[in-house]
Amino acid sequence: MSLNIVLIEPEIPNNTGNIGRLALATDSSLHLVKPFGFELSDSRLKRAGLDYWKHISVFIYESIDEFYAIHNEKNMIYFSSHGEQEHWSINFKDDMFLVFGKESAGLSEEITKKNSSKLYKIPLYSEHIRSLNLANSVGIAVYEGLRQLK
Repeated sequence: MSLNIVLIEPEIPNNTGNIGRLALATDSSLHLVKPFGFELSDSRLKRAGLDYWKHISVFIYESIDEFYAIHNEKNMIYFSSHGEQEHWSINFKDDMFLVFGKESAGLSEEITKKNSSKLYKIPLYSEHIRSLNLANSVGIAVYEGLRQLK
C-alpha cells in the first residue's frame, strides 16, 4: 500500500519539506520535477522536513518531459482547483501517482487539458478563498487514498 506524490515545479521550500515529512509518514514516494523555486540545500526545506529528509524516498527530474518519459504508463491523477470532479470520487489504487502543480499557478493549462478526465479538485466551502495550501492539499489527498486502500 503506497502512493506517489508528484510536485511539478514546487516554489516554496517549507511546503516541499512538509510534504516530504508526510511522504515518509505515509510510506509514499516523493517525486520533484524541476525547475524549483529554491535549492535542495535550502535550510527552510530541511527545517520543515526536520531530520527526516535523509529517510524520504525522493526522486528528482530535470523536467516534466523527463518525468513523463519514465512514468508515462503509470496510473496518474491530477489535482487542480479547475477540476470538475471532487477528490471523493477518485478510486485510489496502490502505486498511484498524485500530481500537484506549483503554488503560484497550479498545473499548466497543457497538463490540465490533456488530462481533464483525471483532474480532481478538493472542494472549498467558502467564496472567500481561492485555494488551499499545497502541503494541506497533498495531505488531504494522500490520507483519503490511504483510507481507501486500507
